[in-house]
Amino acid sequence: MEKMPVAIGIEDYERILDKPYYYIDKTLMIKEMLDKGGAVSLFTRPRRFGKTLALSMIKTFFEQDTDIQGNITDNSRYFDGMKISRAGERYTAHMGKYPVISLSLKSAKQPDFDMAYKSLLDEIAKEYERHRYVLECDAILTSNKEKYRNIMERKGEMIDYAKALEFLSNCLKQYHERNVIILIDEYDVPLENAYFEGFYDEMIAFIRSLFESALKTNDSLEFAVITGCLRISKESIFTGLNNLAVQSVLAVDYAEHFGFTQGEVEQMLIDYGLSDKIGEVKDWYDGYLFGDTEVYNPWSVINYVSALSSNPAAFPKPYWSNTSSNGIIRELIEEADSVVKQEIEGLLEGGTIEKPVHEDITYEDIHKTQDNLWNFLFFTGYLKKISERREERNIYLKMALPNEEIGYIYENTILEWFDKRLKATDLSILHKAILEGDCETFANEVSELLLETISFYDYAENYYHGFLCGLLKGCKHYTVISNRESGNGRPDILFKHLSVRGQAVIMEIKVVKDFDRMEEGCGEALRQIEEKNYEASLYKEGYRLIRKYGICFYRKECMVKEG
Repeated sequence: MEKMPVAIGIEDYERILDKPYYYIDKTLMIKEMLDKGGAVSLFTRPRRFGKTLALSMIKTFFEQDTDIQGNITDNSRYFDGMKISRAGERYTAHMGKYPVISLSLKSAKQPDFDMAYKSLLDEIAKEYERHRYVLECDAILTSNKEKYRNIMERKGEMIDYAKALEFLSNCLKQYHERNVIILIDEYDVPLENAYFEGFYDEMIAFIRSLFESALKTNDSLEFAVITGCLRISKESIFTGLNNLAVQSVLAVDYAEHFGFTQGEVEQMLIDYGLSDKIGEVKDWYDGYLFGDTEVYNPWSVINYVSALSSNPAAFPKPYWSNTSSNGIIRELIEEADSVVKQEIEGLLEGGTIEKPVHEDITYEDIHKTQDNLWNFLFFTGYLKKISERREERNIYLKMALPNEEIGYIYENTILEWFDKRLKATDLSILHKAILEGDCETFANEVSELLLETISFYDYAENYYHGFLCGLLKGCKHYTVISNRESGNGRPDILFKHLSVRGQAVIMEIKVVKDFDRMEEGCGEALRQIEEKNYEASLYKEGYRLIRKYGICFYRKECMVKEG
């Protein structure tokens, strides 16, 4: 059987089915929505976990698809053979029966309020344009038709746009004689962006007005579905909205409809002849727990399957890191105190942390406590739930890193932060100590810097090796050579002047598990330098002033001995 292409970055349900692309059937989400019967549902999931595609599917199913001339299109073909078509007439009877308003707010990610606001007006105007057939309806007053045209042509007043979804709902109900379904995608993007760009209050005021009129006092509303990455406090956006059902990553309901389940991933890999990659895919992209359901990152899975289809020898990559903002991890690392640094190190070593969970937080709350940052990391997909417990009125989550991909993102962010930190740090005292044979200052400076940073690789030798190389870079007229052939083996680090008239420094690193063995580790390193004759190649180059250091590490302690 010919393999279908993988739909990378395609979030339009109809386009996927028309091609056709490979599609994992998530249509039973519609059944669950009809069974639950919620008035307004808010789904929060990490970026790239299928929220936009889910809304597109819902729109295709429910919408009475009407073109500008008022002609109705039959969309039932998009559900032939899908799970929802086998769920029974009780559910399929709703297919193609409702007017639908579909609005994405992601275009409002702009540098100032004026541009963000105009981007939102463009999205609203486009949705009015899509439904302009209602202007042919005799039941709609002439004055309302004029107002409709003004909004569509971007000539309306701010108050018109603040209530634009409610007004469009009323017009659609008058035309179709049915209540309206409202779908809002990425509702938190304008708010997140506004917070970081400095116009949060203006944006939240507009979004609150838009939502209140559409979702709270709208008699034309059948139901609404909203998606986003984070839950924004009910008090800040959904004021007085008593019919809101929040389905976060903690909720048991709808858990399997976002992301790929174990069975779905296994079937996909079998379909593409990649069943031998199941373990590798699990290590890198599995590990999320939505409610009680374990799921894979769908974006990363489809990207890796696509890569393997072209090159069976392809390695797994952190595909998600290129699409999701890592700013929240950067903030956690940059503001981390000694306790938080230890917690991050524990996570990178495969450990867990336990924190109280707060779903009702706003962007303004991010920096009020360190726990809020951990909450944001959890809800945005950078941590997974291991277990939860209740203590009095608080719920505590035990959390860990989900998989190899997220571990990579943490490590890479730490390295970037450390690099930036080093550029702002005066290392002249360290460099002077190395060149003058001051072992005590050398060791003290390195130990102090270790206390300031965040380690990973469980304090393995390659961690210290990279750390020390980073400290040596930037020393004027000196170059750092790592693990290059020299003599009868490879010294860990060669640090030498660009001219053979200057110094050359040989460094050999050892790591011990007991503090009392540090001196022994230094001695072992120095013996290795002599036994393997590491200085031979330096002598051959012309260097005559050569220093030899045995360096030993125990966690964040450094000891240096000169040979």
